[in-house]
Amino acid sequence: MPLSEKAISALPSPTLIVFPDRVQSNIDRMISIAGDASRLRPHVKTYKMAEIVRMQMNAGIQKFKCATLAEARMLVDCGAKEALLARQPIEPDIASLVKLAKKNPNTRVATIVDNFDSLRAIESDCQQFDTSIGIFLDINVGMNRTGIRAEDADALYRGVFESEEIHLEGLHVYDGHIRDADFQERKRRCDDDYKPVEELLERLARESLPVPCVVAGGSPTFPIHAQRENVDLSPGTTLLWDFGYGDLFRDLPFEHAALILTRVISKPGEDLVCFDLGHKAVASEMPHPRVQLLGIEDDIEFVGHSEEHLVARTSRASELSIGVAFLGIPNHICPTVALHNKVVVVKNGESTGTWTVTARDRILS
Repeated sequence: MPLSEKAISALPSPTLIVFPDRVQSNIDRMISIAGDASRLRPHVKTYKMAEIVRMQMNAGIQKFKCATLAEARMLVDCGAKEALLARQPIEPDIASLVKLAKKNPNTRVATIVDNFDSLRAIESDCQQFDTSIGIFLDINVGMNRTGIRAEDADALYRGVFESEEIHLEGLHVYDGHIRDADFQERKRRCDDDYKPVEELLERLARESLPVPCVVAGGSPTFPIHAQRENVDLSPGTTLLWDFGYGDLFRDLPFEHAALILTRVISKPGEDLVCFDLGHKAVASEMPHPRVQLLGIEDDIEFVGHSEEHLVARTSRASELSIGVAFLGIPNHICPTVALHNKVVVVKNGESTGTWTVTARDRILS
């Protein structure tokens, strides 16, 4: 067990635990896959902790991607050189982002757009606050969540290029819909979906329109985009990892750097046990199993989940005493982290303190 019995006995449950040595190993693996730390622009939404940002910066990573204003503020507070808000902002968030950029000129702040209305709104606020932010054109390569199709992007790209209020950064290409377990099939789909982007780049080159940067992919397609030239890579889950990705993407060599502590609190029926691991402690948007309880994962069926309780059926119920502790790997680590305001830090099997989940806030003060 990666945590001593003494350390476990002193911790309340449920508690989210982070292992910095495993985080560091994952950072090292990311750099190895990328070939150079300068190619990485990791997404911070998975962990939302300043300490993990600083660990990456100490390894030479200076560019980051984020999903919320709180995450952007965390990045500028850490002194990151670049912070890309990869969620198209609307008011009043546009004004907040522009003011954040103005107050923190040492961080190059940028966001994404996929339409002229959003571009004009950002231009207006930049003019009002007498500053400029970067703009990446958000390209839809098949996820159909946000973005403009590469085939339709030329006019908008020229509009960004010609703007006097903002500065052009390049293209943002997220392909989170590509989740094939088989690497070769994942690569085939990734390459096929990227072809319209390559065609767009060719058209822009013929028009003498610069493309300073292309930010492509997420964690599943990270090693595929790493083989392309002049592309920034944007893994995120790779920092902490979870069993949802770990079981699906066997080719990705990352360690589980965050575990959750839970205990048996009741045995309400034959073969039934109840853990103190409700919706408020582990992400519940996925189907069961939402957590993989180490040591019992092959003999358990989850049958009920509510705000404070997780009920399971197991043939080992008679062996499990009230209060017995388990460590679990969340199915989806990103929203699980957001449920905790602090995590316990464990080094060499012992608790050494806590880290604040800095960017779980939604409203900036």
